[in-house]
Amino acid sequence: MADAPSPQELPRPVRRRIFWPGGLSARLLTLTILFVAAGGMMALPPALAAYQESWLLDRVRAAETISRISDIAPERMTLRQREQLLQGAGVEWVAISTEDVGLRLVLQGERRPQRPYLIDLRQQGPGPWLVGPFNTLFGGEGRYVRVRAEPRFIQADFVEVVAPDAELKQELWGYLWRLIIIVAFVSTLAGVLVYLSLNLFLVRPMQRITYAMERFRADPEDPEARVPLSGRRDEIGRAEAELDRMQADLRAALNSRARLAALGEAVAKINHDLRNMLTSAQIASERLAALKDPKVSQALPRLERALDRAVKLATDVLTYGKTQEAAPEARPMRLAPAVEAAAEEARLSDEGVRLVCEVGRADQVIADPDQLHRILVNLLRNAREAIEHQAGRGEPGQIRVVLEQHDAVSLVRISDNGPGIPAKARDRLFLPFAGSTRPEGAGLGLAIARELAQGHGGDLSLAETGEAGSTFELRLPGAPPKAPARSRAARTQA
Repeated sequence: MADAPSPQELPRPVRRRIFWPGGLSARLLTLTILFVAAGGMMALPPALAAYQESWLLDRVRAAETISRISDIAPERMTLRQREQLLQGAGVEWVAISTEDVGLRLVLQGERRPQRPYLIDLRQQGPGPWLVGPFNTLFGGEGRYVRVRAEPRFIQADFVEVVAPDAELKQELWGYLWRLIIIVAFVSTLAGVLVYLSLNLFLVRPMQRITYAMERFRADPEDPEARVPLSGRRDEIGRAEAELDRMQADLRAALNSRARLAALGEAVAKINHDLRNMLTSAQIASERLAALKDPKVSQALPRLERALDRAVKLATDVLTYGKTQEAAPEARPMRLAPAVEAAAEEARLSDEGVRLVCEVGRADQVIADPDQLHRILVNLLRNAREAIEHQAGRGEPGQIRVVLEQHDAVSLVRISDNGPGIPAKARDRLFLPFAGSTRPEGAGLGLAIARELAQGHGGDLSLAETGEAGSTFELRLPGAPPKAPARSRAARTQA
């Protein structure tokens, strides 16, 4: 029986997302209609409140008129006539308030058992004014409204009428639906017009730019991938122009990269064959060294140095031509033995350029042993060759290696007393094929060393240079704990 899956292995439920159009045009149309509709809906409460106020004022003015008629001959007016006047005004009873008499009932119809709710139009605030129509719409059936307002046709403090709100409610519902229809029509029309305008000026140009970018990504050599320039001077026109320039630059860079890749492949093949031929020449020079001819012995060292430089150049080119250096396998290691092994390969000796290693035998760094060896060999060899090629030199050559450790960084300083680095070569010192200060150099040693240092998470930089010599700083992350007893003694590498 299969084991039940653990809670971590169970698939997570897919969260349902609200439907949202994917295209920019559809989103723009939807948002435009929604925003215009929201603006129209915000205008509904004031419109309903104004409509209700107008309806109530009409009833008050009609009540004022019938009150003046009833005041002409109140004793001659029958109950039937009073009811007709009230029915024509749409009210149940009318009252007038004056200073000398107070509230006086002018006309009265059939009394209703339900108590009416009051709307005072004289001192109505913005809040009750806006909420009033909704109170009428959703307040229930069979209610009556009591309205107070300032008179216009008679002399009084205020006029008060009572009327059923059923007709007002019906009028408000009809007015509300008309407003909703108008808002929906205006929102749709405005949304379509705004959409067409924005689609013409923004969306379609962005679609052309997007289409050109997609075509260019699929095939940079496709002539149809170029964005057509509209000549606009706004942000869209600037984006089109910048995209066109960027595509042109990328095409040039890709073409150059393709040519360099082809050239690099050819150089790698040539270097591989050349290194085999140089190895055969070295074997032949070793056989010549066995001869006792004085002329051969005199010319042989120069031949060996030329072959060594040629082999080193071929090896450096092949090494730098790799697509990617292997990731360093950093671990704590003693620095002094690594410096001594690199000095031996770099041909430092007491008779020529000496090594002064001021690193304790127990001092450690965190690095990949093979890659650190390559870094140190390149730095020491460059320093030796610079000293040996210095014209008119009197004092012996010397290369000093010092280790400084603080915080979580190990700093290896390699200093020489050579001629220094010319100012014109400092800016391109770490560039491949451009950083050499000697005509026979390839300019790959420092570029390879810096790439290896950066692969460790550190860096290689030129700290100082001048007539007294140059100092390079190799920064490596991580500093192993120091040994309890340290001995720093100057060591000369034979």
